[in-house]
Amino acid sequence: MKIGRLLPLTAAIAVLAVTVRAQSQPMESTQAYSGAGATAIFAGGCFWCVEQDFEKLPGVFEAESGYTAGWTENPSYESVSFGNTGHAEAVKVHYDPEKISYGQLVEYFWRHIDPTVKDRQFCDTGTPYRSGIYWQNEAEREVAEASRDALLASGRFKIIYTEVAPATAFWRAEEYHQDYYKKNPLRYSYYRAVCGRDARVAAIWGDKGMAGQPGEAPPERTSAGYSGSKE
Repeated sequence: MKIGRLLPLTAAIAVLAVTVRAQSQPMESTQAYSGAGATAIFAGGCFWCVEQDFEKLPGVFEAESGYTAGWTENPSYESVSFGNTGHAEAVKVHYDPEKISYGQLVEYFWRHIDPTVKDRQFCDTGTPYRSGIYWQNEAEREVAEASRDALLASGRFKIIYTEVAPATAFWRAEEYHQDYYKKNPLRYSYYRAVCGRDARVAAIWGDKGMAGQPGEAPPERTSAGYSGSKE
């Protein structure tokens, strides 16, 4: 579980945390987005990171952290992390289809994950951290499948483990997970850097300006109660 993993960092960042707290104002809890627009559901490992990635994108109103593709109702972070519910950490992206299309969201998503691994993303392993595109109608299914097939046809990847499946219930995560990167910028930034997310994305996609060293293997971490595949 990410929260447990971050606890040992407390002593190391205590001095910096004092400075950050002095410069920051308390933030109110976020509420579920209820405005106009369309939605899309993606799983790309740590939902803190995927949420931040999408909220930087013009045309996106908000990304909610949550859980999907499982078999229980009202899952908690702890139960999902232990692999007891079948859910994946995911985000529901609220966007303006007049400013950005579903197809553009899908293409953006690919370039912010590692589709070559099964039941893991970067340093997080286990089924809760699998990647997926969860379509909500036939039009989305056609776009998602065509995008995946085009990637395979390009020869960039021999296999893609990212699942493309019909959307099921999306359960909004606990409020402390929403906008975690804004509420806890120091811990979040440290976690993202140590996890090697940006370095791995740069190595896979050849993007410029990503943090970290391309090709550097991220440290392996395993969700409690489950030893994920490293294929």
